[in-house]
Amino acid sequence: MKLDRMIGILSILLQREKVTAPFLAEKFEVSRRTISRDIEALCMAGIPLRTEPGQKGGISIMEGYKIDRTLLSTSELQAILAGLRSLDSVSGTNRYAQLMEKLSAGASSLLPGDAHILIDLSSWYKDTLSPKIELLHQGILSRRKVSFTYFAPKGTSQRTVEPYHLIFQWGSWYLWGWCDKREEFRLFKLRRMTGLKAGEGFEGRAVPAPDLSQRRVFPHVYQVIAKIQPEYQWRLMEEYGQESFTLQPDGTLLFSFGFTDKTSIVGWIVSFGGGAELLEPAELRRDVLAFAEGIREKYLES
Repeated sequence: MKLDRMIGILSILLQREKVTAPFLAEKFEVSRRTISRDIEALCMAGIPLRTEPGQKGGISIMEGYKIDRTLLSTSELQAILAGLRSLDSVSGTNRYAQLMEKLSAGASSLLPGDAHILIDLSSWYKDTLSPKIELLHQGILSRRKVSFTYFAPKGTSQRTVEPYHLIFQWGSWYLWGWCDKREEFRLFKLRRMTGLKAGEGFEGRAVPAPDLSQRRVFPHVYQVIAKIQPEYQWRLMEEYGQESFTLQPDGTLLFSFGFTDKTSIVGWIVSFGGGAELLEPAELRRDVLAFAEGIREKYLES
């Protein structure tokens, strides 16, 4: 933990002109004495740190200093590189690989890294995703509002948002920001945005951490129980995991999982064709039937 904290302190000092010991103590949840020992250890490791007493004093690092790569092990540098590569996968540039060059102080032999771990965060819509992330990232850094058309289950709307965080969660990218229309912090899925534009500046406000728990974002309102044919076991494994079903004596799979809304339940059951039967909620069996009959009538008409 001490090494992790020292790297964190050094990272802060490289980004800020000057910080105080109380600030670092609060940041890392340790005592000021512990911070003082960490600063001494960094100085002994060859980091040119300077401490100034007084009201306007603090801890700073000499301008132009680069990290000595001996502070990080090869495996640690490779782990950092894997993360930076994943960011390059959505930025469409090699910006973060260049950052790695600076962090490793020209240790080019380490840059190939551990090629056994490859992370691509760009998904299938990389061509449209990268420009969105770049524009939103710049909006966050420069504190400029963004406007866009947003497509949601409840309808299409125009939104103007103060952007604060870009989040990769549940296999997708989201924006966490203050929505002028709703007058509250909201989570927006980037894939549902079109016509994204930068707007006027904003002063900023206290930003609460987004609650990304499954119960908050995808509340289980309906408990679904369904009988699934065995040829679809791969799909249950991929979408909901092995714990979502049990093998029955007749070879079928008894599926049980929580869903947020009726539309999702009906659409999911119908997507199996005849390979799934909804058992509960029993009242939705009629909805599945009505949906199937609607499709049948449409194709009979054509």
